[in-house]
Amino acid sequence: MELAHSLLLNEDALAQITEAKRPVFIFEWLRFLDKVLVAANKVDVKEKQKKLVEQLTGLISSAPGPPTRKLLAKNLATLYSIGDTFTVFQTLDKCNDIIKSKDDTPAYLPTKLAAVACVGAFYEKMGRMLGSSFPDTINNLLKALKSAESQGRGEILLSLQKVLCGLGGAAASCHRDIYKNARSLLTDRSMAVRCAVAKCLLELQNEAVFMWTTELENVATLCFKALEGSNYGVRVAVAKLLGTVMATALMPKQAAVMRQNVKRATLEEVLELMATGFLRGGSGFLKSGGEMLKGGGSVSREVRVGVTQAYVVFVTTLGGQWLERNFATFLSHVLDLVSHPRATQTHVEAVYSRRCVSFMLRATLGGLLGEKAQIAAGKELCQAISKQMRAVEAVVNDISGENKAGAADVSASQHVMVCALKELGSLVQSLSATASPLIQEPSIGLLETVTSVLLHPSMAARLAAAWCLRCVAVALPYQLTPLLDRCAERINNLKSSPEAVSGYSFAMAALLGGVHQCPLGIPHSKGKLVVSIAEDLLRTAAQNSRLSLQRTQAGWLLLGALMTLGPSLVRYHLPKMLLLWRNVFPRSQKELEAEKARGDSFTWQVTLEGRAGALCAMRSFVAHCPELLTEDVIRRLMTPIECAMTMMSHVPAIIKVHGAHLKASAAMVRLRLYDILALLPPKTYEGSFNALLRELVAEFTLTDNSANTTTSLLRSLCHYDDSVLMGSWLQETDHKCIEDQLQPNSASGSGALEHDPSSIYLRIPVGEAIPGPLPLGVSVIDASVALFGVVFPHVSFKHRLQMLDHFAECIKQAKGVRQQAVQLNIFTAVLSALKGLAENKSTLGPEEVRKSALALVMGALDNPNPILRCAAGEALGRMAQVVGEATFIARMAQTSFDKLKSARDVVSRTGHSLALGCLHRYVGGIGSGQHLKTSVSILLALAQDGSSHEVQTWALHSLALIVDSSGPMYRGYVEPTLSLVLTLLLTVPPSHTEVHQCLGRCLGALITTVGPELQGNGATISTIRSSCLVGCAIMQDHSDSLVQAAAISCLQQLHMFAPRHVNLSSLVPCLCVHLCSSHLLLRRAAVACLRQLAQREAAEVCEYAMSLAKRAGDNTTIKHLNITETGLEGVLFGMLDRETDRKLCSDIHDTLGHMLSSLAVEKLSHWLKLCKDVLAATTDVGGAVVIEVEKDEEDSEKKDEMDDDTMFTGLGEDDKSKPSVAPRWVTRVFAADCLCRIILLCENDKAHFDLAAARSAQAKNPKGDPLVLHLSDLIRMAFMAATDHSNQLRMAGLQALEDIIKKFASVPEPEFPGHVILEQYQANVGAALRPAFSPDTPSDITAKACQVCSTWIGSGVVSDLNDLRRVHNLLVSSLDKVQAGKGSSSQLYSESATTMEKLAVLKAWAEVYVVAMKIKKDAESKPAKPVRNGDDDEDEDDLGANVLPPDSLITLVQPELPSLSRLWLAMLRDYALLTLPAEFSSQLPPDGGAFYTPETIDTARIHYRSSWAPVLHAVALWLSSTGFGAGEEKEEVPSSLSRAPAIPQAPSPTTKTFEESVKDRMHLMLGVSIEFLCFPRPEEPMEHVMSCLQALFTLLESPSAKIHIAEDQLLAVELLNVLHRLLLTRDPPAVQLQVTAVVQETIRAAQNHLQRQKASKGKEEESEKDSQPSLGEGGDTGELVPGKSLVFAAMELLVFVLVRHLPQLNARVKESPSHVPLRPQRLPEESARLVANTVSILAELPSLCSPAGSMTILPTVLFLITGVLREAAVKTADNSVPVTVSAALQGIKTIITSPLARVESMQTQWTGLVRSSLASVLEHSQPDESRPDMDEVSMLTAITLFLLSASNELVGVTVLQKGCMDRFRNALNSSDPWVQARCYQLLLSVFQHSSRALSTPYIHALAPVMVEKLKAVERSRPGTAAELQAVQEGIRVLESLVGMGEEQNRVQLLALLVPTLVSYLLDENAISSAPQVSRALHDFALQNLMRIGPLYPAAFKIVIGAAPELKIRLESAIRANQASSRAKAAARLAQPTVQAAPTIKLKTSFF
Repeated sequence: MELAHSLLLNEDALAQITEAKRPVFIFEWLRFLDKVLVAANKVDVKEKQKKLVEQLTGLISSAPGPPTRKLLAKNLATLYSIGDTFTVFQTLDKCNDIIKSKDDTPAYLPTKLAAVACVGAFYEKMGRMLGSSFPDTINNLLKALKSAESQGRGEILLSLQKVLCGLGGAAASCHRDIYKNARSLLTDRSMAVRCAVAKCLLELQNEAVFMWTTELENVATLCFKALEGSNYGVRVAVAKLLGTVMATALMPKQAAVMRQNVKRATLEEVLELMATGFLRGGSGFLKSGGEMLKGGGSVSREVRVGVTQAYVVFVTTLGGQWLERNFATFLSHVLDLVSHPRATQTHVEAVYSRRCVSFMLRATLGGLLGEKAQIAAGKELCQAISKQMRAVEAVVNDISGENKAGAADVSASQHVMVCALKELGSLVQSLSATASPLIQEPSIGLLETVTSVLLHPSMAARLAAAWCLRCVAVALPYQLTPLLDRCAERINNLKSSPEAVSGYSFAMAALLGGVHQCPLGIPHSKGKLVVSIAEDLLRTAAQNSRLSLQRTQAGWLLLGALMTLGPSLVRYHLPKMLLLWRNVFPRSQKELEAEKARGDSFTWQVTLEGRAGALCAMRSFVAHCPELLTEDVIRRLMTPIECAMTMMSHVPAIIKVHGAHLKASAAMVRLRLYDILALLPPKTYEGSFNALLRELVAEFTLTDNSANTTTSLLRSLCHYDDSVLMGSWLQETDHKCIEDQLQPNSASGSGALEHDPSSIYLRIPVGEAIPGPLPLGVSVIDASVALFGVVFPHVSFKHRLQMLDHFAECIKQAKGVRQQAVQLNIFTAVLSALKGLAENKSTLGPEEVRKSALALVMGALDNPNPILRCAAGEALGRMAQVVGEATFIARMAQTSFDKLKSARDVVSRTGHSLALGCLHRYVGGIGSGQHLKTSVSILLALAQDGSSHEVQTWALHSLALIVDSSGPMYRGYVEPTLSLVLTLLLTVPPSHTEVHQCLGRCLGALITTVGPELQGNGATISTIRSSCLVGCAIMQDHSDSLVQAAAISCLQQLHMFAPRHVNLSSLVPCLCVHLCSSHLLLRRAAVACLRQLAQREAAEVCEYAMSLAKRAGDNTTIKHLNITETGLEGVLFGMLDRETDRKLCSDIHDTLGHMLSSLAVEKLSHWLKLCKDVLAATTDVGGAVVIEVEKDEEDSEKKDEMDDDTMFTGLGEDDKSKPSVAPRWVTRVFAADCLCRIILLCENDKAHFDLAAARSAQAKNPKGDPLVLHLSDLIRMAFMAATDHSNQLRMAGLQALEDIIKKFASVPEPEFPGHVILEQYQANVGAALRPAFSPDTPSDITAKACQVCSTWIGSGVVSDLNDLRRVHNLLVSSLDKVQAGKGSSSQLYSESATTMEKLAVLKAWAEVYVVAMKIKKDAESKPAKPVRNGDDDEDEDDLGANVLPPDSLITLVQPELPSLSRLWLAMLRDYALLTLPAEFSSQLPPDGGAFYTPETIDTARIHYRSSWAPVLHAVALWLSSTGFGAGEEKEEVPSSLSRAPAIPQAPSPTTKTFEESVKDRMHLMLGVSIEFLCFPRPEEPMEHVMSCLQALFTLLESPSAKIHIAEDQLLAVELLNVLHRLLLTRDPPAVQLQVTAVVQETIRAAQNHLQRQKASKGKEEESEKDSQPSLGEGGDTGELVPGKSLVFAAMELLVFVLVRHLPQLNARVKESPSHVPLRPQRLPEESARLVANTVSILAELPSLCSPAGSMTILPTVLFLITGVLREAAVKTADNSVPVTVSAALQGIKTIITSPLARVESMQTQWTGLVRSSLASVLEHSQPDESRPDMDEVSMLTAITLFLLSASNELVGVTVLQKGCMDRFRNALNSSDPWVQARCYQLLLSVFQHSSRALSTPYIHALAPVMVEKLKAVERSRPGTAAELQAVQEGIRVLESLVGMGEEQNRVQLLALLVPTLVSYLLDENAISSAPQVSRALHDFALQNLMRIGPLYPAAFKIVIGAAPELKIRLESAIRANQASSRAKAAARLAQPTVQAAPTIKLKTSFF
């Protein structure tokens, strides 16, 4: 392929390759040329132009295929337009000659077509440059057109279109000719030609004025004719032509009008013309076969659907503004269409016409108008409805009957009503909460108007009105309850009117069905209301025969609707329901017989309707309340159901007696019965299988049904991928809802509410706007087929065989059309059964069953109906799957092989090729591997059969299935398949789009098969890859959008496997162009591909899209692209407003999400502007508020931003620049979510949240873009969203506001120190929150706003209380609401919504209180600052510093605390009850809790779960600060909350004692905490865990709580066990620290308790001192019982923490062979604190034990503490002592100095313990090379601790003594002066120890070493402060030794000290030049000498006298000192008391 990449065609290379590969080579060269010509140097091109033209024109006559000729023509045209144009006329003549040629052989055709294509391309590219040659060319083309075959006709027309396009107005002289010639071809046999004509005429009408003036009517008639018998492509093309021509006629293009004075058509004329098509169709009535099947109406349906599309094109072309201005006219016109008798000749036709009109309204109103205009349109709709209703009322009230015509009007008006109401409903629902002005404005009276239609005489209109009310309620949930109440009241008042009973019950049912879409629900009492109304209706049904039917239906409908409210509500009414159901049906066989005998036809009708209603309610119950379906309930349901089954057999007899009008009611009963049985487990009705199956089979084999009704399920049971064979991809277009009418099964697409009223309350199927149940006849068959599939797997083999044989018989007996219908139904049932078998994993049965089934299926593989062939193939595959035996599969495959080898007819070849594909699909590659080779070879052969493209399609489709299912096994066949695919792509005419689609499927499957190998560089892989790319390129250029979509998905696959080889620079622009395509599937494919690309390469994608936007300026082909400076992101945001398809929208969301996460942080301004533009387009209400708030901000900095803002609010005015509608609320919600995501994405970089840093960065690098600089925008956007109409947007806005506050609360404002940046936005935050607290705001928004309030108050942004009051008052007002208690206000929403709101308020208060207490605590712990001006608080505010007074926030909470604490405790009580396991549910209070009702218990749990934690923390703080509420009046329950009658206020004897209330509250708090901590759900936020632990800690800080927990030891043990478990599951250090804090408090509580016990024991035993029984754990034996022992529980937990952070402590780890000794490392700061806490708790534990008990744990405790010391003693740079080390040392001290040492009985054990601990410390401090950085000082400190505290136990133990001395000696000799200094200090303490027995040996051993060291200093004087310090410390030790010595030894001791000191003195000459440190040493020595002299005068004299040189040095030093300055000396002598204290202080003094 690389050889093809040259400017000239490489002819040598071409000659060398095989014949088959040449077309590909040529195509690849043309592709290369196409890219290179545009970019090449013009000079190069001109040089080679002659040769190039030769080569290219040579190719024309080489019979190129369709894609090649297209590219060839394009290249030639490009070449001429770039290079010289000399030879262009020669080439043109050459082409014209080829076109004129008389050669008609098929071989010459491609050459002719290539010439035609070239002519078109020349004119398109060069247009008028070709001058006057065009008349000849056009005539030539038109002549050829007359004699051409279909492919030629299509190509010539497309060329003519290009000629017209290139010449524009210049070709006016030929316009008439072209029009005349093309006109007749609009009704061509070939659909492709019709499409081409439509495109050609569309181009023509741009310039040919006559088309939309004089010829307008003819054009319309032509279009109507063209639509007859058309396919989808033709309908789209013709509709576009018709719509555009009509729009042009109405508003002509300026240029054309200037040239000729034309008469403009009026709107009435144009609409009249279109209406004729809709109502009368074309003139000739050639019915197609499909029409025959359906019983053709007057208008061909294709015409009606086409004209419907044309209406939409017409309005879209004129645009949204036109529609706004002319909406009234347009509306009345389309509504007239549907009231016209010709549109509604039969019921099904009427439904079809209604759907068409609804489509017109939805497509124009929904897509083109913005929200404001939609509200105006809603008004018009209301007026239309009320006008119709007035007319109807006039007729209905006209009793005299003069108005005969009126009755017809009423029936016509029902269809108008349905369309108008349906559109109104859709409109309101799409507007959601933004529709509130439409509902609230009294002048419109929407609700009155709609409710008035509930009394319309026609059921369809009543149902439509009910549906519209449901839409209103879903859009505006606050309307739901009032509407229900209104309907209930009307039903009760108008009981005697049949219409009222029916209409209002429909409305109530619809409203109840909408509840599940309103998260806030309805009050529980409404359920009771509905039940009572329904019961009343059913009870009174028999009283008045005029109303019996309506009342019965209404009653059951309401009960069915009630079931949709779900189990929590239905549970209460179930017993009553079961009773009602039982009573509807006869109890026994006898009653049944008796019933048959009595009754007339009317009573039977009522009875049947009643039973159908009861079954329908049952079905609703089973579907919506599966939780209530216990065995018992099912058993009780089965009684009436079985009775209904028995009754079924009697009904035919009854119908015979009473007349055929009962048939419909009987069918309804059957439908309901089948429906409910399909939902119940088949086991429950096994006994009735035989009778049931007989009914089912009779139903779908049409035994008793003379109509040829077919089921609608076949499509859904066949495989989705087979849609290309059945044409069901039509369901994936924008026109799905009208195209459905043209599908071949019965009544397809004729769904309407009146076919089954129960659908008004059911859930709407996904993707439908409104439920559309099919007519009863079809529904019953559908239900029977579905139930057959459920039952079949449970039937015996014998019966299966009988049924299959019966099916064959039925098919044989039926003839003609009926046979088709029966066969379709039977096949659907068989497929349904096979699917059921596969799902149940059961088999088909023995040989004879298989044989019978196989015969049935094989027979249908040759059926002429393609849908049946599809079904048969599918059934064959499913059978293979169910049987699963190799021989059976082989037999089936072999049959098809044989058939395909011999058969010549299209039908059997297509059927059997599909059979092969289906076999592979269901058995998979492994199961059918042995047939792979044969299958592939046969299908490849069939795919090349050019004579029938149908065979090609089916063969290729099957091939794709085989490639898909074989996976890697197909690898060997990839190359031949691929080359076939390419060959076909290059040769099959483009008009056979199905073949191309299947080729696309094959290519995609092949790419997947090769998979990741595609990245390789081997020769074969490169070839495969380039073949795939060529294939994709061909399909991308195809004219059909489905083929283009296939190309995109192939490229997407390629990009997944080999991303480097997909050229994004060409792919992305192509995708961007497709985003504006009119085909849904193409848009879907483009977005899906973009989504994948954006995941990896978002930046590149955006760049290429922008480059496309830049190119769009100079290129005409990309006219429709709307990429502006907002780039691709902007386009995608825009699409969100237009698209309704779910998949597409979710893909757009994902794509934008991926782009955002990879690009938003770099391009913050761009993305924030995007979001801002979308959000700023709110409706005018939002806009006004924005400006109002701006006035608050008068900062000079804000002035410039102010301008932006006014600009944004002014966006709406200039409509011409922005034709698209303003973003709708859904898009705005998405933009607000994006805003939150952007803030989250910036988290990783602190620079985004630091204003000072941001400004300096901005100055250095103006490109940087920190988030903090956009803060005002962020606030403004959050504000706009939070104050919008739309509730969803308000939620998103509040969420964004909360995120902003959390992230920016602590960002300081550099210009005003002490203030934060958010302070200036107080007004905005307040204004954004205020509306959320208004009384009519939904609970969920108020709840969210409470959350934001507490975040804002707690964030500490606002320090001035007066400013905080604004927000604080909002919370106070909501608190009043909470205190109002239950059932106070009139309820709109369910009780759980109230619960949610109240709990949110309490939670918010709790959070504020927690923060307030924290501030208070911090303020108290700081040292109090002196108050500057006296004690008067008044001036406090004038200080200007605005420092937060310590009790600031608490003063706001204080007044509310008494009521708050009560409410909080009540809430915790509720929560505690709600968390009980299900088995304790009987203990719950029967009438609910303080904030929940028993009915809403399940939903309430969720709300409690989200808000209990802060409340728990707040209650703990409150209890702790008030000493368990000791001050409050005795525990009263406020009367509003009381569940019992109000407790009298006076403290009566029943009031609890203080202790009891403490106990109760402790149990409550601990219970809630322990329950939660036992098993915190993984999804619980960490904050809850922290709150809970902080609450426990706070609680245990209070003395009352400590007493409580210590008295109940098991409780404490339980708590510790739970905390241990928590540590196992939760990692964060904060949690672990908090846990240790709680443990510490628990241990302290136990210690206090023990001391109290000892004290009280002590008092009792004053007399008998000796016998002291051991208090504390472990008693006398020392045994600690796990599970009961607090110490044991604590040890478990603490050991876990230690081992987690210092794994080396675990002895087992060390012994394991794989253990590598770790070098001790510094622990991170948090871990260090944690370990320190743990160690200090450990050290406290022995004090809880009795002496024996402590002996049990001490070894472990000491082992751990010494271990921690060993691991933590690591040198630090600044010689600081790590917290862990100081904790360990402190711990050692605590233990060694404990009173245990004084217990005689334990003496020996204790001594042993102390000694061994010291030994292990010595061992750890042994210096070795594995621990070079060990901290000797800490180890020495530990050793010293032992020596000082436990001297008695250690005296005389030589081994230990020697070890200790060694350690000291090492330290003295250390090279580190710091170590020496510390060592001297420690030695000092040892030497000074009171026990001489201990200190003497050390003095003897170590003093000499010291003296040596100090003597040596003379030779090397200290050079650093540290060394100096070491010397000083040493001298101090010597001095103290002198002091300790006895008088007689003093001289010798001084003889050591004085010479040493003197030796430190400097020569008087050297002093001035000596370094600082050296001088300091000199001064130090001198002062010491001058101090020692006076202390020991006698001895001093002796020493000095003995050595004269000492005396001289000393004297000279003193002299120099005095001379230096008397004054200084005076100063110096004033402080000669050199600090005797050590200069190095330990952080903690251990001694």
